[in-house]
Parts: sequence; structure tokens; C-alpha cells
Amino acid sequence: MNLIKIVIVGGGFAGINLAQKLSKDKRFHITLVDKNNYNFFPPLLYQVATGFLEASNISYPFRKFFQDKDNMHFSFGAFRELFPAEKRIATESGDIYYDYIVLATGTESNFFGMENVKKNSVPMKTVQDALALRNHILRQKERATKIRDSSERRKILSIVVAGAGPTGVEISGMLAEMHKRIFKKDYPELKREEVQIYLVDALPVVLNPMSKKSQEETLEELRNLGINVLLDHAVKDFENDVVTFANGKTIETETLIWTSGVTATTIPGLPKEVLGRGKRVLVDRFNRVEGFDDVFALGDICLMNTDEKFPDGHPQLAQVAIQQGKNLAHNFGLLIDGKPLEPFHYTDKGTMAIIGINKAVADLPGLHFKGFIAYFLWLVVHLFSLIRYRNQVKTFYNWIVAFITRDQSLRFIMDSKPDK
Repeated sequence: MNLIKIVIVGGGFAGINLAQKLSKDKRFHITLVDKNNYNFFPPLLYQVATGFLEASNISYPFRKFFQDKDNMHFSFGAFRELFPAEKRIATESGDIYYDYIVLATGTESNFFGMENVKKNSVPMKTVQDALALRNHILRQKERATKIRDSSERRKILSIVVAGAGPTGVEISGMLAEMHKRIFKKDYPELKREEVQIYLVDALPVVLNPMSKKSQEETLEELRNLGINVLLDHAVKDFENDVVTFANGKTIETETLIWTSGVTATTIPGLPKEVLGRGKRVLVDRFNRVEGFDDVFALGDICLMNTDEKFPDGHPQLAQVAIQQGKNLAHNFGLLIDGKPLEPFHYTDKGTMAIIGINKAVADLPGLHFKGFIAYFLWLVVHLFSLIRYRNQVKTFYNWIVAFITRDQSLRFIMDSKPDK
């Protein structure tokens, strides 16, 4: 029997869930293509960046994941171009042919055309970004201990986080907790008032997708932590250690953490007619790319307008990607059997964000939680979202240590910069 060749480009939430489900059907041969050789869990990147988790806690090698699946193949290398007429894709590792292809490449940071911001800020999209940010923050602390001028030290120690969505709130809250509980012990030479954390956003609220109650509670908690929350502040430029806002105000800093927006990754080979806002690929109710029978798109990269509850498209959240991956796996089985496909309908399981130790907000269907209960729910949901038991155990251990000691010993500067 000839196996149906399905190629999945991208091993994030959507791609890995699709591959996992499809691997159980021996009529398919699945090839997963990714520029990394591992899957990682983006919602916990900020904990890697702040030294509370190791990168290995939130990552897992694809080849180990697929060891016991004889109809799975992993191809290491970045995607280059799609050739739909030939049923072929070009990658760094060579050409791959398919019967069906699934595009699940996710998003990348959107700098809104601001080249200086792109060049000088630190994004939070990859494991490499998180490690680079950890190295940078710790290097800044070490530099500051050697400088006598208070204004210069203040500039070095000031951190601006652009984007008051969940990632921005979580990383600014974690940094504030660290300055309050950890850095004052690690760096007794530095004065607390010299450390300034700014959370800025162009919108008038924090956590825009969440309820008004969550927004108000989060804003209060952030300010209680000593964070300078500046709303209605759109970043316009970042050059010569100065963040400039559209309203003319400025902040001197050497650290701008960019969490302010995303855009879908580019797919060379797809016609422009199938791209919607944010470069998202237009798909029908079965996640099939408009105008194609054998090309599908999942997760953050796609834009579906046929779900009645989400006529403007689904939010770019992990749960959407996971559910779409599972639904498409089921539909591939129906497709091969010649049966009607089942349209995708997103089940909203809620949104939550952590602010600090014992501080979080959670909006679940019909329910709202804050404080320790929301904090506990956040921990449980994120722990069991990790794809392997090993990751869950290691992460749980680190969280227990951090909770009891209010500290963690993962603050290493580990990069390839030569000694000067």
C-alpha cells in the first residue's frame, strides 16, 4: 500500500499535535520540517530569560519524540519556498515532495517598520532570544557595579518592556520580583531606586484580550510591584540608548524588551491573494488554504473567518493551534476514507496571566479568579501543557524550589562573547 505523504512545516503547538495524532494512522508517512531540532514551549520563555528555568525544561528534541514512530521522519533545516504546482518544498536540507502539506510556521516579532527598534531591542520569540536576554540583563548588572556615576548607572539598570500583553506583563512582573527579592542580595553595591522597570503600551489598557476586571487588577498589582506602567505610549524609535514615544516623551535605557506585536512568517511560493491582515494565510473552515486542495495552514499563521463565534479570525493563542492540529489530523483520516470533513470550531478555555509570586489573573468561561487561586491554575495549566513527562517533572521541581526559597540559582552568563 502506498503511504500518503504529509509534510508539516513547523513543530510548534499546531505542528506537533498534528504529527502526534497522525502518527497513529499507519496509512500516512509524516515528515516534520523545522529550523530547530527541538520543540519548545513559548509561554515559559520569560522564565528562561529571568533564570528561573533551564532552556531544557521547556524544550524537547524532535528525534527523541519520534523514536518509536516508524511512520515519522524529521528533516532539520529552515523552510525556503513552496512550489505547489510540483508538490514540492525547498528547505536548507534539500527538496521534499508531498501529497499534502501543512504550514504551521507561526509568527515572528513585528517591529512595525521601525528599523532601529528591530536592530537594538531584544525580542522574546525563541529560546535563543530568552538566553540572550538573560545574558544581557546579568551583564548590565555586572557593568553597573563598576560605574560610579549615578545617572549612567540608572540608564544601564533601567529596563523598558514594550507590549502589555501576557508576555510583557509576565516578564516585567518577574523582573520586579527579582529586583525586590534577589538582585538586592546578589548586587549589594546597587541601590534599589536606581533600578527602574517600565511597562509601556500604545493601548490604554494592559492585557487587552482579557476582561476589564483582570485589566484593572493587573494594573494595580504591577504598580504595587514598583513597575512604571505607561499606557497610551507608542514606541516610535530606539536609538543612542533613548526610547522615543509617539507623544514626544523619552526614556534613557540600554535595554528595550520587545513583546509588542507579531506578524505571520512569510511563506515564499504562496500567492499574495491568499494573505490577509498581518500576513496571515486565508483558510476555509477545514484549514485548507484558499484556492488549494492539498495545502493547509494551522495556528498563528492562518486566518479563518468561518467560525461563527470568531468572524474576524481566531486569537493567536496556543489553544487555537492545538485544537486546529487535532481537528486536521481527524480530517485527514476522513479525507482518505472519502468522508465529509468536519469544520473547525474553537472552544475558548479561557485566558490567564501571571504577575508575580502568588499574583495572577484568570478569565475562564463564566468565571474570574485572581491572586493565589489564579496563580495555582496558571501553574497547573502550563505544567501539563509541556509535551513530555520529563519536562513536567524538571519544571515542577524548579518551581517548588523557587516558591520555597523565593530564589533560583540559574543566573549564569553563558554566551560566546570573548573576554575583553
